[in-house]
Amino acid sequence: MLDNLQKTAPGVLTLDDLAKCADYSLMDTLKCDPEAKANGVDHAPRQVFTGHYVPVKPTPIKKPEYVAHSKNFFHELGFADSLAESADFVRLFSGDLSHVPAPMRKVGWATGYALSIFGTEYTQQCPFQTGNGYGDGRAVSVLEVVINGRRWEMQLKGGGRTPYCRGADGRAVLRSSVREFLAQEHMHALGVPTSRSLSLYVSKTEKVQRPWYSEGSRSIDPDRMIAEKVAISTRVASSFLRVGQIELFGRRARKQEHPAALEELEQMVLHLIDREYADVIDRKLSTAEKVVLLAQAFRSRLSSLVANWIRVGYCQGNFNSDNCAAGGFTLDYGPFGFCDDFDPRYQPWTGGGHHFSFLNQPVAAERNFEMFCTALRPLLATVPNAMQQLDEIRNGFAQVMHEEMEKMFAAKLGLGTFNAALFNELATLMMQTSVDYTIFFRELSSIPDDIGPLKKSFYSHLNEEMEKRWSEWLTKWKLLIADTSNANAAPSRSLEALSRQMKLVNPKYSLREWLLAPAYQQAATGNYALIRELQEVMTQPYAEQSKDVEEKYYRLKPSEFSEIGGLSHLSCSS
Repeated sequence: MLDNLQKTAPGVLTLDDLAKCADYSLMDTLKCDPEAKANGVDHAPRQVFTGHYVPVKPTPIKKPEYVAHSKNFFHELGFADSLAESADFVRLFSGDLSHVPAPMRKVGWATGYALSIFGTEYTQQCPFQTGNGYGDGRAVSVLEVVINGRRWEMQLKGGGRTPYCRGADGRAVLRSSVREFLAQEHMHALGVPTSRSLSLYVSKTEKVQRPWYSEGSRSIDPDRMIAEKVAISTRVASSFLRVGQIELFGRRARKQEHPAALEELEQMVLHLIDREYADVIDRKLSTAEKVVLLAQAFRSRLSSLVANWIRVGYCQGNFNSDNCAAGGFTLDYGPFGFCDDFDPRYQPWTGGGHHFSFLNQPVAAERNFEMFCTALRPLLATVPNAMQQLDEIRNGFAQVMHEEMEKMFAAKLGLGTFNAALFNELATLMMQTSVDYTIFFRELSSIPDDIGPLKKSFYSHLNEEMEKRWSEWLTKWKLLIADTSNANAAPSRSLEALSRQMKLVNPKYSLREWLLAPAYQQAATGNYALIRELQEVMTQPYAEQSKDVEEKYYRLKPSEFSEIGGLSHLSCSS
């Protein structure tokens, strides 16, 4: 597949080659903040009252050093691997736009967005108490390109202060940058829609202070300040438009905050459609018709996305509306985590509460979708029929989400249709036994003769009663998958074919925090070998890899890592 992509993609060997693909749709079609500085030297916190973006010149990290790049993504884009360490490329993607070749531009852009948490609008965290200070505080987009007819936006995470920085330093540290860099490519390999990782550079000299955990700390919150190396990772997506961004313009239109508020909302929504939904929404339709189709398409994507998160054991941690991509893919790998033992209330972020926990993510998604629909309503104020359609789409989210979840769990269990009784019994057993979510479903995918192989996933020993209950459950499951007359059975096929299919749904390898931590700890000393090893393993999550890889990465979480700060829970994502 990659070879075919390489043949059809342009040969991007130099930055000059990349410049030929530049196409700045957001800056060319949307409104600039009228109080912005054209040269992008706009790094102090301030309120932004109108316009869709602010030109910002990123702040380069000092003495950048190459850490890693995504070879898979480079090949998909037609980039030569050598480009990642070339001086021009390193300069650009470590934040220095001063020497980019035309028609590339020497300023990037940052955008504002609103904040809602689990369906409640907030403004008090904004330093101005107005909500006009929320936005890209340390994320600066520097380039849009069109390659093979597909648009990509390239954004520096940790590119310095913007007007939305709320007084912070605008930097990302190596630790969080490594996490996001590896997670994005792992999620893509898992088949979960996501932003992508392009490159990762670290400063040889620049450090910032961050709160973090002492080694072995069981504290919920960090218990010390440490100096950490700053880094810039470049993440890439079709756009970085968020639900919170649509909300911002929806709020302004609803409150009539300025004369052009409704017009700016419409421009923003139409831009979102052009960027993310042009393949499913006809440009010739009226705005009202487009808005209804947009809500329907986003509902489908968002419900499918969250079901996929749960399929692979992923918890977003902080699923506010500003961390929810309006294109329906995973965005902002902050306090995320991949669960070890199955726990519906698993939550890697200490500040997230149960509302953003593992199996509550469908409800959190519904809250974000409701805020999205609320933001669209001003555009339909004069079209009652379209407003009614929008409300019906909004009210139907829970049912669509429920159907996606049932379809997903049926696939994980190798069933044609979901069997609630069988699943509920399994969930109860998994919680009572303390079962590793990823390992269990992978071992089940081999369709074992007895529960022996499943015990590889158990964190606790079984007593006689639990042994019996597990054996009885397995017998029920095997009868279901073998009984072709049963509606719950998979379509007629051999057990070998069913096993192969289940292994395409249930990954073998998962990017757990206790595997990530050694990689960023070693990287802090200048050793990037483990990052590259994890890259290799975690971009083949369904594959049967070598025995050494299996012994190292396909195992239960060691007991000594339980309840350890930075390994079992995180308080922030800096």
